[in-house]
Amino acid sequence: MDRSFALAPQSVVAPGQIRRGRGTVGLLGEWVRRWGSRPLVIGGPQTLERWQETVTALFDSAGLQAGFDHYGIDCTEQSAERLVDVAARHDVIVGLGGGKALDMAKLVASRAQLPVIAVPTSAATCAGWAPLSNIYSEAGMWLYGVELDHAPEGLLIDYDLIATAPVRTLISGMGDALAKWYEASVSSGESDDPLVISAVQQARVLRDLILLLGGQAVREVGGRAWEQMVDASICLAGVVGGLGGARCRTVAAHAIHNALTSLPATRRSLHGEKVALGILLQLRLEENVGRQRLAGIAREQLEQFYREVGLPLALADLQLGSIGDEQLYQVAELCCRPDSDIHHLPFEVNAQQVFAVLRDSSEQPVYPGWRR
Repeated sequence: MDRSFALAPQSVVAPGQIRRGRGTVGLLGEWVRRWGSRPLVIGGPQTLERWQETVTALFDSAGLQAGFDHYGIDCTEQSAERLVDVAARHDVIVGLGGGKALDMAKLVASRAQLPVIAVPTSAATCAGWAPLSNIYSEAGMWLYGVELDHAPEGLLIDYDLIATAPVRTLISGMGDALAKWYEASVSSGESDDPLVISAVQQARVLRDLILLLGGQAVREVGGRAWEQMVDASICLAGVVGGLGGARCRTVAAHAIHNALTSLPATRRSLHGEKVALGILLQLRLEENVGRQRLAGIAREQLEQFYREVGLPLALADLQLGSIGDEQLYQVAELCCRPDSDIHHLPFEVNAQQVFAVLRDSSEQPVYPGWRR
């Protein structure tokens, strides 16, 4: 089956400058002054409530006049339109928060034609790196991704800041980052582009690092392994997409995540938790539909790691409540829409086959160690 991507000009995408370490958020005022004097900080309501005083002090010491505004609950077109209007009174955008806050900040900066600095407060995604913003409906359903023309001008990774986030966010980030290997190794096909080949190998290194150090990172928050997993979830995951472009993006794992967001109850789970489950279901499809025996071995290896760190093994682990076959089939149909990334699998897959793996997952009991 020909699932090739259209050939297009490709360049390596990365933030203009990256600083990692402890206390690096203290550089925020200095960095903002490179591009302007009236920053707009975009974050979630809780994040702004927690960090606005700290950030204001940094800006005051740098002689900056800052504004603060939140995006609401999700990164929606309605919120983006409002914030673009707000941004007209500013000359730099700062994204402060998790994936949705950073996605909104990047989107607003792009549409307002302003520079943006990303300051992640968790390691739950690679949003601080990626030139992409995911758009959701007001009800929380994933709608589409917006490709941006460049990554943030700056990325500040402050381990002390990120250490204040629940460890669950890092676990979720590792789940999201793991998908880079299981999807990029498929979506890259037989590409002979050196950048794509390098990206796939980077994805494999990323997977190996997570499997090797992930458990220790969860047990020793703030330790060296934890720092390495923060860098892996934000930076190394971003490198894969930055090198490989569209050839190293999403396949079934993210397609399943996207479709699951149509169920309101999935708001209880994080992005990377749904993606992590999507990896297992993708491997089930490769095993059952694609007849790839090694997929079963890979799935069993992942399940062992999931048990160690507390990633979901079945739909019940996402705490979705009672879900009937009709709802599951609707999710399967969304997965298999003509424009879905699930069709980058190297074999045909239909809604009935996706429904079968979803239903099998729904019948598995909750893992006792889930969300330690």
